[in-house]
Amino acid sequence: MTLIYLVAGEQSGDVLGARLMQALRAARPDLEFAGIGGPLMTAQGLAPLFPMRELAVMGLLEVLPKLRHLAALLRAAAEDIAAKRPDVLVTIDSPGFTLRLLERVKHLGLKRAHYVAPQVWGWRESRVKKFPGLWDRLLCLLPFEPAYFARHGLAADFVGHPVLESGADTGDAARFRAAHAIAPGAPVLILMPGSRRSEVSRLLPIFGQALALLAERIPGIVPVLPVASAVAETVMAAAANWPTKPIIVTDIAAKHDAFAAASAALTKSGTSTLELAMAGVPMAVAYRVNPLTAVIAKLLVRVKYAAMVNLLADREIVPEMIQWTCTPERLVTEISRLLTDPTTAATQRTAFAEVLATLRPTSGKSPAGAAADSILFLLDG
Repeated sequence: MTLIYLVAGEQSGDVLGARLMQALRAARPDLEFAGIGGPLMTAQGLAPLFPMRELAVMGLLEVLPKLRHLAALLRAAAEDIAAKRPDVLVTIDSPGFTLRLLERVKHLGLKRAHYVAPQVWGWRESRVKKFPGLWDRLLCLLPFEPAYFARHGLAADFVGHPVLESGADTGDAARFRAAHAIAPGAPVLILMPGSRRSEVSRLLPIFGQALALLAERIPGIVPVLPVASAVAETVMAAAANWPTKPIIVTDIAAKHDAFAAASAALTKSGTSTLELAMAGVPMAVAYRVNPLTAVIAKLLVRVKYAAMVNLLADREIVPEMIQWTCTPERLVTEISRLLTDPTTAATQRTAFAEVLATLRPTSGKSPAGAAADSILFLLDG
C-alpha cells in the first residue's frame, strides 16, 4: 500500500485536497489516503483524524483562547503521522497549523510537500528564514511566487490556481431566478462575508446595515448569501432580522447559479474575489478584523492590496474598503455605482479576464493535475 497523508485546515483546503486526491487516484489507482480534511476529502475516501472545522480560526487575537486546544490537535496529528509513516505527507495551506506540523515531524525523514505557498511576500517576510527543511516541494498557486522563493533559496513549482476548475463560471441564471421566484429585472446582489466565524461575526452586521440603506436606493434588490456549511447557522441567525430577507445558499451549484444571476457582489478579500471574477460578477471588497489585529497587520503588511484580483493586476480593479473605511455608507456608494454604471462593471470584467489568464499552469494541465504531477514526482523520486 502506498499511503499519502493529507492535512487541510479550512474549507478552501478541503476543496484543494479533494481535487488533488481525485487527480492522484486517476494517475495511480493504488494510492491510499489518510489525514485531516473536510466533507469533500471525506467523500474522496479520507477518514479524518478529527473534524477539520476545529482548525478554522483566523486572526491574531482570535487564536489566543484556543491555543491549548490547537496544541492538542497538533500533537495528535504528529503522533498519527509518526504511527502511519506515510510515503508522502502533503500539507495544504493553513500555515498557522500546517507549518508547525511540518516542523514537528521533520525528524521522521518523510517526503513532504506543502500545497499553497505561505504568503510571506505579503507580510512578515522574516518567516521565510524558517522554511528551509520543512518540505521537499512547495506548490504555488500564484505565478510570481516561484521567483520570490527562489530569491530565498527555496525551489517552488507553479501549479496554477484552483479557481480555474471551480466551475464558478458555469452557473445558470434562469434556473436560479426560477428556483427563487425572482423577477427578470430584479437586481441580484451577492454578499460573501467569509467562511470563518470570526469573519462572519465582523462583516455580516455591516453588510446588513449596508443592505438596508441600499434597499432604499434600489427597490426590489435581491440579496443572496452563499455561505460555507460550517457557518450557515451563524449566518442564518444573524440575517434573520434583516428587513430585506436574503436567499441563503450552501450548495456549490446553487452558488454558481447565483453568480450567473448576479448584477454585483460585496465580498470579503481573498480567493472569493477570484471566484467572482471567473463568473464575471462586478464587485466591491470589504474586510474587518479585531482592531488590535488590524494595527499589528498595518505594521507588517508589505503589499498594496487586499483583494487578490487587485494584487495580481498590481492596480485597483475593484474598490477595497478595509477596516476603518469598511462602513455601511461607503459600501452602499460602491455597490450603487456597480449597479447603475454599466461602464464601471464592464471595465472590471475586462480586467478580470486579464488576471485569470495569468493563473493557468504552464503544462496545459488542470491545476489539480499539475499539483498531482508534482506530488508523484516527489513520491517516485
